[in-house]
Amino acid sequence: MEGPGMPTSTYPAVFDGHNDTVLSLERTGRSFFERSSEGHIDLPRARAGGLGGGFFAVYIRDPIAVDPQRLDAVLSIYGDERTWPAPMSLEYAQSKALDLVGRLLRVVDASDGQVAVVRTAAELQHCLDRGIFAMLLHFEGAEPLDPDGHALEAFYAAGLRSVGLTHSRRNRYCQGVPFKFPSTPDLGPGLTDEGRVLVRQLNARRVMIDLSHLNEQGFWDVAKLSTAPLVATHSNAHALSATPRNLTDRQLDAIRDSGGVAGLNFHVGFLRRDGGRDANTPLATMVDHVAYMVERMGIDHVAMGSDFDGATMPADLGDAAGLPKLVRALEERGFTGEDLRKLLHGNWVRVLRETWGA
Repeated sequence: MEGPGMPTSTYPAVFDGHNDTVLSLERTGRSFFERSSEGHIDLPRARAGGLGGGFFAVYIRDPIAVDPQRLDAVLSIYGDERTWPAPMSLEYAQSKALDLVGRLLRVVDASDGQVAVVRTAAELQHCLDRGIFAMLLHFEGAEPLDPDGHALEAFYAAGLRSVGLTHSRRNRYCQGVPFKFPSTPDLGPGLTDEGRVLVRQLNARRVMIDLSHLNEQGFWDVAKLSTAPLVATHSNAHALSATPRNLTDRQLDAIRDSGGVAGLNFHVGFLRRDGGRDANTPLATMVDHVAYMVERMGIDHVAMGSDFDGATMPADLGDAAGLPKLVRALEERGFTGEDLRKLLHGNWVRVLRETWGA
């Protein structure tokens, strides 16, 4: 196959369930089109690693101006629900979201056809087949969306197709989980009345609802209300790493039973049994989570959800250019052929088609 810049790898293209690259580009000023030593994704490293695209998150930093790269500062605020800041204003969130969405769209406009925002599963599959880098616009936190649903219509027109209800904080719709270890995800109340309305709005618009970061009661509230497959874009198995950001066996079962997907998060703190943020974490630990989730849910319900540009990666992986190392580790564990294709992108294409209806 020919296309504008086909990946150099020989395995199926990777479509990734989560990255914070828009924030990284905004923070550093680096170009998406030039290979950098900063961050984890740019187009040259994506091509080198066989990354065909992913969910590009719009995350609104709290007005307290914490640098997300200063982990000590982040944990001092988001590590305990008692220190969370007050929910940000709608006006602030919408202003910041417009800036970040505009930055993503400008990357597409400057790409000379090498990059596209995908709005349907058919467009996504076309991009993967043709080597066009596919960006899926995702909100990591519903703070820019007003309760009446007007902003949802505007952002949908711009390409928004996936919404995570919250990050590790609370908002008018629900509550997330703090960055603490070890801990159950059963922390705090579930959806608010406005949160229930939002779930129905997202279902009606056929926008994917992302359950990563949501606390357990919120998860079960969405499971009762939603008519779409349940999806956690970047969360691992709680049985293997007892962080509240990971999914319990019951949650994994619910995702399976709904026809949904859970994406493997590459962050070492969500992979390791000790919860440590040690980059010296073997790739086999990543595959352990994949194998556990596949055994629990089946091969059709596990995908990739790296958290590139927003977390600490295993040193052996490094960045997007290191993805072939992970693929080889999956192959060595027996994931080959059609099973490998499903893990790398097929399951995302399927669940997006079922959610979006096209």
